[in-house]
Amino acid sequence: MRKPAAAKPARNRPAKVKAKAAAKPAEPAMDVAVGRRIRDLRRVRQFSLETVAARTELSIGFLSQIERGLSSPSLRVLATLADVLGVGIAALFGASPSADGASDQVVTRGLQRPELKLWRTGVSKQLLSPASSDNKLNLFLVHLEAGGSTGDELYTHDGEEAGLVLEGEMMLTVDSKTWSLKTGDSFRFASRRPHRFSNPAQDAKAVVLWVNCVTGAG
Repeated sequence: MRKPAAAKPARNRPAKVKAKAAAKPAEPAMDVAVGRRIRDLRRVRQFSLETVAARTELSIGFLSQIERGLSSPSLRVLATLADVLGVGIAALFGASPSADGASDQVVTRGLQRPELKLWRTGVSKQLLSPASSDNKLNLFLVHLEAGGSTGDELYTHDGEEAGLVLEGEMMLTVDSKTWSLKTGDSFRFASRRPHRFSNPAQDAKAVVLWVNCVTGAG
């Protein structure tokens, strides 16, 4: 009597594993979109890469990589670029700006919020107010993933900002002082004061309602 043939190992399993491993994250598409908006803003203002590089103290090569979506800029770099381009960081959301930047939109629907996801640093910002490059007052919902941070380096930009921690905990540094802010805590400071923020938790995200007022744009 013959013994039943041993079951052959499934040959398609390694292929499935390989296919899953080969899947690329979708986040770089955000880098491309942000790069295009920065390029469009620069061209609307008729600034050369050399001009922007000189005013931001960033290299021409790095700026070119950002515009082509080959590099993921930090929030500090984006804030510096927005300053030089004469806009708030909200101008980096949504559609490419028009020459006059005008918009008469009043309402932003919950399912239509533009998002700026800084996926390398664990920070994302949803724009709650209508997107326009001439807006001076903008409202954001900031999500900080566990351990997310704007980086170790303090940064400055134009305007004033305030916020309310809706969920989790946030460490906020302004000048040489650091505060631990928890749900229900709020803050306000001039954006020209060197600052940074982070989520110290390693297993929970933080959500902050954030307001930016850009005094020099417009």
